[in-house]
This record gives sequence, C-alpha cells and structure tokens, in this order.
Amino acid sequence: MEIRDARASDAAGIAETALASLRASYDLLDEETIDEVVAEWYDGERVADGVNDEDSAWMVAEDGDEVVGFVQGVLVDAEPPVGEIHWLHVAPDAREEGVAQQLLGQAQETFEKRGAARLRGTVLAEHEEGWSFYEADGFDRADEREVTVAGDEYDEYVYERVIDESVEDLVVEPVDTPVSELFVNFSEGERGSKAPFYAAYRTEDLQEKYGWYCSNCESVSTAMDSMGRVECNDCGNRRKATRWDASYL
Repeated sequence: MEIRDARASDAAGIAETALASLRASYDLLDEETIDEVVAEWYDGERVADGVNDEDSAWMVAEDGDEVVGFVQGVLVDAEPPVGEIHWLHVAPDAREEGVAQQLLGQAQETFEKRGAARLRGTVLAEHEEGWSFYEADGFDRADEREVTVAGDEYDEYVYERVIDESVEDLVVEPVDTPVSELFVNFSEGERGSKAPFYAAYRTEDLQEKYGWYCSNCESVSTAMDSMGRVECNDCGNRRKATRWDASYL
C-alpha cells in the first residue's frame, strides 16, 4: 500500500472509490443522487483543479495500480491556519486495513508543514462510522450545525484536534461596524474567492453569532443561502464551495 499525492490522472480511480464509499456509508442518499454528485465532484477537470490548488491537499492510497482510498482537504486561512478535511473515502473492500488512518496521518503531516495548528473534519450525525472514526483518533466534537443534502436538512458534527499546542489560543478582535461593535473570531475562517470570511459575534464570549466578516472589504454585509453559501454584498467575495454545497443537491 502506498500513500502519495494525488495526480490529475487519478480522477477515474478517485471517482470509483468515492462512488463505492458513498453507496456503502450514506444510506440517506439514493443511488441516482450519489451517481450525479460523484460525476460532478470528481470529473477530470475538477480533480485536476483540486490537485493543482496550492491550498488543497489530495492524497490517494494505491494498492498496486488501483486507487483504494483518498483524502481531500484544504488549508483554511484562519489565525492560526486550520487543515480542514472535506472527504476521506476508502473503498469498502479495503476497509479495516488501516488505510483511513494512514490517509488522515498523511493529511495532518501535510497541513502541519504548511503551518496549521488544528485539524478539522466534518461528518453527518447519521454516519456513526464516520464520527466514531474521528473520536477514536483523538478528535473532540467542537460544533454541530445543519446542512442541506438532497433538499433535506441534516445535522453535521464538526470535529477538531490540536496539532500545535503553542498556538492553540483563539484570535478574537473587536471590530466597529455600521451595525454595532462586533467580535471577529479570526481563528474561525472560511475560504473566499477574493479573501477569507471570518465568523462575527455580538459578544466577546462568542456565544451569539452575528454572521460573517469579509476580510476583502472589511464588511459584515454578507448573505448566506440555505445551502450555506456566503457572499459579500459589498465586494462580491464568495465562500468557496466545500463538501455538500460543492454540488447543487
């Protein structure tokens, strides 16, 4: 078994692995929906764009000349940076062999070299095998949120693990806005098309979330649709698609 960086030529193997893995693990989606989203997420052009994105991390597990697993994530420009795992798939026939742990370990090493202080993964609450994997590997459940999948709302768990204890503290700063003074958590960021978005709160203890702060134009005039896509009303900065909202489910 070899873990290596993914290449554009791995697109077909990545798509086959994702298809088999989703069918085995996500009963909430019918096969037609899974076929459609895999065709969109993992076509050759999208995989090529992903593996060539300097902020992304794509690794595959290869057995002989066959892709049997892959991990896909991105470095989020927070303070400190966060390595965010979007998908980790292993073909059903290759499970129980430690492939997922090897892929996760390689992803962590890659993000750590790029300056990440935390590793984050998300998984649907109904997918017990997925969140149990994170908990068994030392992740803590940091948040719970709703996502839209195939037109239905589902709970999604957010798991995090600190990988650099020296920069664990959150970076929270007050920002004056036309609305009021808000507190921006620069450790809670999302990639944007022009610059990152950061979570803005009404209170310094981060208990009451206001919305998103656009670092491109320093505005909190942002809008979010039901799929979680964020756009700045002032400069047009848009949150880049991740996970379920990467497809129009």
